[in-house]
Amino acid sequence: MKLSRELLREFAAVIGVEHNSTNHIEKIIASAGALVSLLAVTFVSATYTDGPATGLMVASMGASVVLLFVVPHGALSQPWPVVTSHLFSAAIGVSCKLLYPEQVWTPALAVCLAIMLMQYLRCVHPPGGATALTAVIGGPDVE
Repeated sequence: MKLSRELLREFAAVIGVEHNSTNHIEKIIASAGALVSLLAVTFVSATYTDGPATGLMVASMGASVVLLFVVPHGALSQPWPVVTSHLFSAAIGVSCKLLYPEQVWTPALAVCLAIMLMQYLRCVHPPGGATALTAVIGGPDVE
């Protein structure tokens, strides 16, 4: 039995499973923060958009709340990357959609440009890429 536990721990280390020292209260607070934040984003999105656009907007923010509430001290969770990545990526996505409407490559271009800008502005936040994509595929409500 002891040998199987050791093998399991070694296997977990090889595939990247890390020891989690977060206590139960912190996990509950993080989850509740994510719930409240996404409810607010859903309310605002539903107020200004209809149909699938609301779901697309919330999906991008869902990734952000995981970073913000679960890894609050991480480099990707700081105010500068969170705010600026979404703002600039949204602007890039809308601009690409307006400049190259109905092109099959427009979503890829928007994400590419968003990544490039995030790197130069030192505001890399992966959900920003989803925001650029949402701006392109979200339809007229997002535009």
